[in-house]
Amino acid sequence: MNHYQPNAADSGFILFDVLQAPGTLAGLPALADNADPDLMHQVLEEAGKFVAEVVAPLNREGDETGAQWKAGSVTMPPGFRDAYQAFWQAGWPALASASEDGGQGLPAVLEAMLYEMLSAANHGWTMAPGLLHGAYECIKHHASDELKARYLAKVATGEWLATMCLTEPHAGSDLGLARTRAVPLPDDPEGRYALSGTKIFISGGEHDLTDNIVHLVLARLPDSPPGPKGLSLFLIPKFYEDGSRSAVVCERIEEKMGLHGSPTCVMRFDEAAAWIVGEPGKGLNAMFVMMNAARLHVGLQGIGLLDAAWQKADAYARERRQMRAPGSTAKAGEADLIEQHPAMRRILDAQRSWIDAGRVIAYRTALELDVIKHHPDATRREAAARWCSLVTPVLKSAWTDQAFTGGSACLQVFGGHGYVREWGIEQHVRDARVAMIYEGTNEIQAIDLLLRKVLPDGGAALQALLAELAGELDGSPQGQRTRQALTRFAQFTGERLLGRTRSPGASPELPFWLADDFLRALAMLLMAWAWSRIGAAPGAEAARWTVAQTGFWRWVWPEFDLRMAMLDASLEQA
Repeated sequence: MNHYQPNAADSGFILFDVLQAPGTLAGLPALADNADPDLMHQVLEEAGKFVAEVVAPLNREGDETGAQWKAGSVTMPPGFRDAYQAFWQAGWPALASASEDGGQGLPAVLEAMLYEMLSAANHGWTMAPGLLHGAYECIKHHASDELKARYLAKVATGEWLATMCLTEPHAGSDLGLARTRAVPLPDDPEGRYALSGTKIFISGGEHDLTDNIVHLVLARLPDSPPGPKGLSLFLIPKFYEDGSRSAVVCERIEEKMGLHGSPTCVMRFDEAAAWIVGEPGKGLNAMFVMMNAARLHVGLQGIGLLDAAWQKADAYARERRQMRAPGSTAKAGEADLIEQHPAMRRILDAQRSWIDAGRVIAYRTALELDVIKHHPDATRREAAARWCSLVTPVLKSAWTDQAFTGGSACLQVFGGHGYVREWGIEQHVRDARVAMIYEGTNEIQAIDLLLRKVLPDGGAALQALLAELAGELDGSPQGQRTRQALTRFAQFTGERLLGRTRSPGASPELPFWLADDFLRALAMLLMAWAWSRIGAAPGAEAARWTVAQTGFWRWVWPEFDLRMAMLDASLEQA
């Protein structure tokens, strides 16, 4: 089948017509000069060309050949290094980095849209630069001036790639169990530490894409307390400035269900000389700068991978003929295109509605990240931070779930042909599965949303978000329907959920039972808000948008009532 093709017109409609991004960005002094719609259009069009012509054609080869490990070194699939060298030299990793760090100072939403395209085109290849944005922010905000001088520009421009070394064999989601140790090096003129331990599931821990790799590693100091508060963050390069290699060894790479083009490494640190980043015992604070940015990008991976699967399924449905469709005018013995069959149309329209709504939510989140950084008004920055805090776990969880389940539905359009490698759709399903696990499993995203973002403040932040969403709706039937649902969810949270979870004798397990359904209900509300916004935009009357909008309200939106019923049932049975 054809390679994935970015559609700048569709993405641009969301960004410019639905979200009216230039108006938001014009209010940010640091970005006002780069908020010109013509410039942003040009960046997106050129990004789409690069992705389609350079990155997408490597997807199949990357899956079939995969990354190869030998004696501690990893060789990437054919074409991967050349594509990456062209990528960073063209300035693509540096879109949103500050100009003083070698970047272009463009809005973060353009970087987000680029990575959506890249993930759709070649998820395995995109894993390599996928952590650059987070590593850049981590070094910029927490590293010493000396470390910034050595590493910040290299990471900002993408000349050197970076890793995030958290997980250990016994410490996955529970980072507080990590045992990797860092001991001060005696008489070291730079005040470095000897770091020892093993980290697993390290994406891009070793490769030949760049001449150096910057490892950011969580470890414990000798006197640190147990648990997550005892972790500090350290930086170790693959090569030091004098050309010597650090005592960091890639022991092997994992054999995986998907993402064969991305080496998932087991990394061993043998008293490797490392610099501390930030304050002792505050490693998770520094690392969360990377993790929160990464979670937005994982949500974008879900959107991109679902779009790639949908493109293949839609193209196949427009070519494949099977049977006569209901109400067909075809002559006896003739077959209709399968896109004319309601069962296939339902699949395609429902997945399209997820993609389009996901873009509205993700692009809005990326815009809010810029507001947090650059808006002159503290109240507006606070509202942006509230949006990102509540929406990011929903985006990460719901859209990576849909990338897998929706990708599988798209495979169904192919029938038996979808199950064989020739058509390429099965790779999307395999590649998408991991996004439900890494950067915090989807179950942890739901727990984070309810137990850390909603319950502690009595639902105040959530109620403010729901009011904000309601205030952006018009008076259309879709807008009124969405406003009613927002009110229903707000009342449920404020009156029933908080009342039960805070009542004397309430089981401590109760909110954990509710978390998944709570997140999914909020995801439905965000989609309804997104489709209400799309429907109110000029140009939304085109068939391209009305078909997907109908698909949402008919085939996706009823899940909201289902999730509310499940929440009610859990409260009644608790």
